Amino acid sequence: MGRLGVKTDYEELRKAQILENQARLASLGLQKTVAELRTITSKPQSEKRKHNKVDYSSTPLRRSNRLKGNSSELALRRSDRLCSSAPPAKRKLGLFEEGEVEDDIEKRPANAPLLRVKDGLMLHLTPEALARRCTSKDRGTIYDPILGICCHFCRQKKLCGEEDCKRCGDMDMDQPCLGKTDCSICHSSNGVLCRGCLKVRYGEELEDVRANKEWICPHCTEEKGINPYWICNSSLCLKKRKMAPTGIAIFRAREMGYKSVAHLLMDQLQGVVRGR
Repeated sequence: MGRLGVKTDYEELRKAQILENQARLASLGLQKTVAELRTITSKPQSEKRKHNKVDYSSTPLRRSNRLKGNSSELALRRSDRLCSSAPPAKRKLGLFEEGEVEDDIEKRPANAPLLRVKDGLMLHLTPEALARRCTSKDRGTIYDPILGICCHFCRQKKLCGEEDCKRCGDMDMDQPCLGKTDCSICHSSNGVLCRGCLKVRYGEELEDVRANKEWICPHCTEEKGINPYWICNSSLCLKKRKMAPTGIAIFRAREMGYKSVAHLLMDQLQGVVRGR
């Protein structure tokens, strides 16, 4: 290795090679061509656009009528949904009469809600639907978002499967649904239960409920404290109590010898209170 300041043989050889290459390019006339190519491929510098300032002093400012305070001159925009008292799904089907007000509707049981239809409009089920309607009595088979009555527990708006139900079979809106319950106290949707949920979740038979005109729904039984430790075990009511929904707990309840899920929860709540 050479000392500092002294050129090595490698550097001398490299310099000689560079000079030889330059002389070869000059003899072939390629140096000018390379320079031209670099000029062509180089990106031209873009000129900066001049920004012209706009003088707004000569033009009047635009103000909306709302900011000017002329709110009385503005026409209020109302959607068709707000202009009508009928529910959107039923109104679109043209079921309701024009000008109907909810306050004018008489108080009716929850299992017989009023559905006023236009004159000449007949509601009926297809023969296929009539054949399938009574194949299942527990919760019904046919889902109907308009005519079906929602169960408080399963929240299925199905036509009931009771053979002699005139409301779900003959579409007679003046008759109650025989496959849904009605509370003698609240007459609300909280007291509407289908046959399957009534038996599995609360241990009651629909025939006994229909025969008892003073029947009280599980929701009102809990609120009024009629049966100690009894609670409505629907997911809606359990969430209000900040309790987790039970899910499919009927199999565990029956294995433990309980009549329904409500009886299982009532026994568990008693044990919690006694253990305190």
